[in-house]
Amino acid sequence: MILEELYDVLLDRREKPKEGSYTSKLLYHEKGINRILEKIGEECTELILAAKDGKRSEVIHETADLIYHLLVLLVKLDIRIEEIWRELERRRR
Repeated sequence: MILEELYDVLLDRREKPKEGSYTSKLLYHEKGINRILEKIGEECTELILAAKDGKRSEVIHETADLIYHLLVLLVKLDIRIEEIWRELERRRR
């Protein structure tokens, strides 16, 4: 699944930072986790505004941005994506 593949790429950037990589910059930013949290807040706001305005293509774009930044946060916090799937599965019951 694409989310697991993306998560693995993000893990790789954490373990082997690459010069010029946006992901590496987020994971090792001087502001630390606050930079990632700022980006999540920014993407949430942009998604809300796109949805409010009924801009379908922007909703899709901003949702992808938000998911990406959420995955970066999980990597930063050393939370495996499988833990999220288990929590969602638990809630389904």
